[in-house]
Amino acid sequence: MQPYEMTANQLKQAIKTRELSCVDVVNSFIDRICGADKHINAYLTTCFEAAMNNAKMHDDITVKGEDMNNYLAGIPYSLKDNIITKDIKTTASSKILENFVPPYSAHVYENLTSSGAILLGKVDMDEFAMGSTCENSSFGTVKNPYDLSRVPGGSSGGSAAAVAAGMCAFSIGSDTGGSVRNPASYCNLTALKPTYGTVSRYGLIAYASSLDQIGPVCRDIEDVALVMNVISGKDERDSTSTASPHKDYTSYLTEDIKGMKIGIDMNLIETGLDKEVRRIYLETINKFKELGCEIVDLSFDMQKYAVPVYYLVACSEASSNLARFDGIRYGTRHTAPTVEETIRLSRTNGFGKEVKNRIMLGTYALSAGYYDKYYSQALKVRRLISEDYNNALSECDLYLCPTNPDPAYKIGEKNDDPMSLYLADIFTVTANLTGTPAASFPAGFTSDGLPVGMQLSAMSQREDLIIKAIYSFQKNTSYHTVRPEI
Repeated sequence: MQPYEMTANQLKQAIKTRELSCVDVVNSFIDRICGADKHINAYLTTCFEAAMNNAKMHDDITVKGEDMNNYLAGIPYSLKDNIITKDIKTTASSKILENFVPPYSAHVYENLTSSGAILLGKVDMDEFAMGSTCENSSFGTVKNPYDLSRVPGGSSGGSAAAVAAGMCAFSIGSDTGGSVRNPASYCNLTALKPTYGTVSRYGLIAYASSLDQIGPVCRDIEDVALVMNVISGKDERDSTSTASPHKDYTSYLTEDIKGMKIGIDMNLIETGLDKEVRRIYLETINKFKELGCEIVDLSFDMQKYAVPVYYLVACSEASSNLARFDGIRYGTRHTAPTVEETIRLSRTNGFGKEVKNRIMLGTYALSAGYYDKYYSQALKVRRLISEDYNNALSECDLYLCPTNPDPAYKIGEKNDDPMSLYLADIFTVTANLTGTPAASFPAGFTSDGLPVGMQLSAMSQREDLIIKAIYSFQKNTSYHTVRPEI
């Protein structure tokens, strides 16, 4: 097995026992990127020279017998390009930031650097995280490693494609309405959206501040737990960062889940699902039964309002957050005779079509005469959705549903039907609206060989239940071990 084929946990053990040097590991991933990314288009910026220097530094420390307590020392990873990195270009896949080099770093990047993890580069995404197919990037569409004619999901599509293709051991993405879970499902990976506030958002280019959450995209749940130990925790620079005691997520990797109650919605089996996704959903339910779980039938009365509420809240917050990108304060400037014309030209030429659509929708919802009718009402319904969700979850430990209603789409297939793409977020947006944790994990393949993921969600701060259930599932299945042929 080549180093680029190994999980982060396997690499950690091999480096610790000196079966592999950090230089060997990094070289393997760099060679893989040079060979595979011409087909995938995941990386926007690479940091190969710095990565090799860091690998040599870690090897020198090991040879000298020094102990730096570096938790992820020598393990290569990638970052979604909306996570700020000092002196490394950060574009959010937008032309308006195509030359932006930040003067500071995100908290999550600082933590990973301190842990010894080695950054290979920044990966592509839907522009400003607005999209679910990674076709909205200003720098080209990312392709799904399992079928190059299909999308990898989004908006963290570059993260998922890079991990699935063996071009990094893990990646860090952001999740506003399913943006790490959606591509994880399409690319046969495991990804967690933690409880809101568990991972600091300091240094994340905001899309919708009350919904955004940084999370890991990995090959299996063991890697997710490993990475969460590094990136989670209180950050004084983020006022929404939770002050709960630091957790050891790897301690939740226990196999016995007998007696755990898992809720399902039987209405999903009858309507709204692709037939292959429905089949895999039923198979997943049966597998959890075999593992000793009790299956409980749930009903979410407010679920039908989740998508419209999500898009009203998200677009309204985006309208506010993106106001700073005007060519004056931030962003590439298109000079004109007046300040007003400069701002108009800079934003017109700098933002892509989908970003403009969402800004206009959000600005309309926030405008005088419509604020109370749309945005204010959306906030009220958001509270009702949260109450409905909490009431339903009080009857069980976890809620199981498909991550996406369909397998990965063909590239360009939904370009003329954006509404169907918005509706495809039906199963993922609730966790962001409620601030609760949710994870997608590999659960099977269609007859065409396309990956299908299932999602487990829980009450706030109960990532332990999600990790235990997925760990047990992955110990008794092999879907997560299947790699694309590329």
